[in-house]
Amino acid sequence: MHHLNLWKKSLGTVPDYVWDLTELQTLVLAETGLTSVSPRLGQLKRLRMLDLGHNALAELPDTIGELSELSDFLYLHDNQLLELPASLRRLTCLRYLNLSQNRFAELPAVVFELTGLVELRASDNAISTLPEAIGQLSQLRELHLRNNHLTTLPASVGKLRSLRQLDLRGNPLTELPAELAELPALDKIDLRWVTSLKPPDWLARLVARGCLVYL
Repeated sequence: MHHLNLWKKSLGTVPDYVWDLTELQTLVLAETGLTSVSPRLGQLKRLRMLDLGHNALAELPDTIGELSELSDFLYLHDNQLLELPASLRRLTCLRYLNLSQNRFAELPAVVFELTGLVELRASDNAISTLPEAIGQLSQLRELHLRNNHLTTLPASVGKLRSLRQLDLRGNPLTELPAELAELPALDKIDLRWVTSLKPPDWLARLVARGCLVYL
């Protein structure tokens, strides 16, 4: 068996037999009433996609870092996470990470070591600042930060040369770095529901070259 979908099953806990399915490549445990995940998760070393969304997880086992082939998707949205295990840094092939609807006051430092990320979603948290380390995610094409507490972004976003979409809706922004105007691949920036920002003049340059700017 390569794919197992237990979505919306009222499990409460993951059945032990799941951890013995060591050939699994896709495991969906979304909306199953989980409050914890067994360290045996690390046995599923062939996983390419793992969905733990829509549960009540407050932490993840350190063994998640043993999923060395996890490359396609890691869904952790709609949980109670405050931090991520440091072992996550081993997931160097991971391309998509969804941390939305959790309890993050800041993006965990380990996220910025996932340099293979193409899409990062961290909407609907309580993130008030982004560190300069965001510039390390040089492969990033989409960055979704809707409904956080951001007032600005670091200048290092100018290093995200592959970035195409930037969602900043619903943040209390007061300024944005001019480096955003120099991102060659940026084709959409969403600033709707941002009432605290005076649109900078350089936004007109983005519009002139075909970037969609939503205000």
